[in-house]
Amino acid sequence: MRVQSLTLAAASAALLAPTTSPTTEFAAVRTEPAVRREGSVEAADLLARVRECAPVSRGRYRSDDGTAATIPVCGTRQAVFWKADMDIDCDGRPGSHCNRRTDPLFSDATAYQQSDGRYLSAETLPYIVVPAASGIWDYREHGVRGGTVAAVVYGDRVQYAVVGDVGPDRIIGEASYATAKALGIRADPHGGGAPSGVTYIVFKDAQVKPIEDHAAAVATGERLARLFVGEK
Repeated sequence: MRVQSLTLAAASAALLAPTTSPTTEFAAVRTEPAVRREGSVEAADLLARVRECAPVSRGRYRSDDGTAATIPVCGTRQAVFWKADMDIDCDGRPGSHCNRRTDPLFSDATAYQQSDGRYLSAETLPYIVVPAASGIWDYREHGVRGGTVAAVVYGDRVQYAVVGDVGPDRIIGEASYATAKALGIRADPHGGGAPSGVTYIVFKDAQVKPIEDHAAAVATGERLARLFVGEK
């Protein structure tokens, strides 16, 4: 179940479950063509670095509405991270894959905007969603804001992204259509995503400007990932 990201004017709601015919069940596990990783830092090295959790959140998050709160936000000197599912955020500028027809929860706004004032494009920009500030955790207190660079790890794949949207204050684990597609996760907002196994590593005080410059996010992410895997 996906809960819609909070934007400047959006609220959360439940997504309709996919049908259970053999055809759609097969489609639900189909993956998109994927890059193995962006840059030279291996997924295994990043995952080894986040094997242990020193919680920085005061409580734990749910992966979806109605599930148990079991996910802490963890931290090191250089980054905060969490291990969760991936719901698909299709909000922002509409396109052929993200629009009111393809996504029942579609919103044409994101919490952050491009340098030209337009909302982000979930179809083309790899970004992740952070939970709204609350008593559980306030991302702003840990050097995280719009444009902060993250490394998203799924299996042996690494995708660099930016913080691009803000979601419900008790749910964690969401990223843009473009992020999912690059990781080989089914990117369909209507029943796509990954139920578990996604690690989000957000590098503190590492903001890309303009937020839509993905090449800059990759360069910054690669540099910080190398430092992160060598951090003691």
